[in-house]
Amino acid sequence: MGSHHLGQIGIIGNGSWGTALAKILTDNGNTIYWWVRNTEAVSYLQNRYHNPHYLTSVRFIADTIRPTNNLKQVMESCDTVLICVPSAYALQVMEGVDKKMWQGKNIISAIKGILPESNLLLNDYLITHYDCKLDNYVAITGPCHAEEVADERLSYLTFSGLNDKLAHEVSKAFNNTYIHTTCNHDIWGAQYAAVLKNIYAIGAGIAHSLDYGDNFLSVYITNCYREMYHFLKDHFEKVHPSNEKPDFHTSAYLGDLLVTGYSLHSRNRTFGTMIGKGYSVKAATLEMNMVAEGYNAARGMQAISKTYSINIPIASLIYKVLWESLTPSDAFLKLEKMLS
Repeated sequence: MGSHHLGQIGIIGNGSWGTALAKILTDNGNTIYWWVRNTEAVSYLQNRYHNPHYLTSVRFIADTIRPTNNLKQVMESCDTVLICVPSAYALQVMEGVDKKMWQGKNIISAIKGILPESNLLLNDYLITHYDCKLDNYVAITGPCHAEEVADERLSYLTFSGLNDKLAHEVSKAFNNTYIHTTCNHDIWGAQYAAVLKNIYAIGAGIAHSLDYGDNFLSVYITNCYREMYHFLKDHFEKVHPSNEKPDFHTSAYLGDLLVTGYSLHSRNRTFGTMIGKGYSVKAATLEMNMVAEGYNAARGMQAISKTYSINIPIASLIYKVLWESLTPSDAFLKLEKMLS
């Protein structure tokens, strides 16, 4: 089955977020091709219908999923491809097939990060290096934790695309009793907001382990939002091809920052908590067995803020903790003086 204009849908990636999105699509009557890197996970999904490592409580109906570790097969079979691998691995995965296979596909990005090395959002990378069309691209943003989707607790998703028709088709494919969807035009802002909030959430975790309380955290998050708002506004004026002014005070921007900064489901917050306790980045990553997007994002946003001359002092401090060995306690002493 599946939505008429989207044709056959494929998913690339089977972490928590990929599994949550697979659940939504199959609950809505779609059969999906599903690229899973690990052969053991492929056979587990084929034989037992749930993911052995992520959101293990989600059980799929047998004939709604076609798991495979053959990316070419997914690309050949699908008109619409949903990418939800961590940004650090995205290019490595995508380069597994010929560049031409990406052209003409509807591409939905559920990557909440920027691509390392190039420091580009996925849409900019696809246009620059793969000759893809921006009209075929839609980005999914939150606020939405995979764990709550697994429990079917009401969540809201925003779909950003310049092609209204496609954005609405995609949002319709995800809309159901436990997922409410909205659309907007702001591909760049919505994705940059998702990148920034992960960096700020690492800071929230660090604050927690340094024993700052809720009073401090609320001031910290307010200042993070102000910084994000100025970045998005300035950046929008510098790079956006349309003259629309998005509403940054909505759930895709402010809401996503709040839930990532406060929720115990937030992997970036958890990662920050471990960094604040003195774990090295490597030890924290091994311990969590997950990628905290904010780690690479901190370095990428540092470079982007320089390129566009937009100041992001809070994100820069988190960057210095993660990449330049500034101690968390010294960073937060500096931060205390910056906040208002």
